[in-house]
Formats: sequence, structure tokens, C-alpha cells
Amino acid sequence: MEKWIELLSVLPDRFKVFLLGASNDRPLCDVIVTGTSNKNLVNLAGELSLLESAALMKDAEMNYVNDSAPMHLASGLNAPVTAIFCSTVPAFGFGPLSDKSFIVETIEKLDCRPCGLHGHRSCPEGHFNCALTIQKEQLLATMVRVEPLL
Repeated sequence: MEKWIELLSVLPDRFKVFLLGASNDRPLCDVIVTGTSNKNLVNLAGELSLLESAALMKDAEMNYVNDSAPMHLASGLNAPVTAIFCSTVPAFGFGPLSDKSFIVETIEKLDCRPCGLHGHRSCPEGHFNCALTIQKEQLLATMVRVEPLL
């Protein structure tokens, strides 16, 4: 969550950000909204149907998602996507397929990674370094690649 707050705090003002998820994701999204100085955030967690979320993702300049159903949804729409791999790895063959797609993962060599085909809700090792060592610059770099040339 801290990486999202860091990223959103330095994101150019021209981007409006929509936070998507299920209704049980709403409190976490609220923490992100209140934790950043970015005023261009809208928390839509729990408010949109799957089709409404898909329509929003299709027209986005970039979709930041973890290795999960939203990544596959964005790929199916050929929407721009940055897939963040934490406890899983792209080598499993489940990466994004969109024409404009990027993969972000830790650059640290972790002996515990991957810790499972589908990851875990909590880190079996107790540190979650597969996520915590991803740098906001890695995430921002994929946004820079989609900005129009001046």
C-alpha cells in the first residue's frame, strides 16, 4: 500500500485515478486516498459491476494491477496494463497479453519467490519483500512510456 501512496503522490496532475475493487477493498482504498496528496483520486471499490469496471479499464491510459483477474480482464480488452508480480512470477506463463503491457517485479533475488502458483494472502516468511522491495520508480517508468511525445 505504501508504494501506491508514493506513486500517487508523484503522479502528474493530468492523470485522474480510479481505484477499483470489491466492496471489501473499499476501506483499503480509503486509506490510499487519505494517505496521498493527490486530489485526482476516486475510490470506486464496490461501486461498479464487472462490465462497468471493464469499460473504465479499456479507456485508461494505464491499468496498474497485480497478477490477478483484473490483469486478465485488461489483457482481454487489449487495454494498457502494468502487471505487478509479487509472490508469483511471470515465468508461470500468466503475464499480460495487451499490446501495451509491462511487468514490474522486485529486482532482488529472493530464495522464497515464487512461494506458490497463486501466491498467498500473507507472506509465509513474514517479510513480504517480493512486494515491499518494488520501487515507485519501477511503477512510474511504465507511465512515462505511455505519455504522448511533445
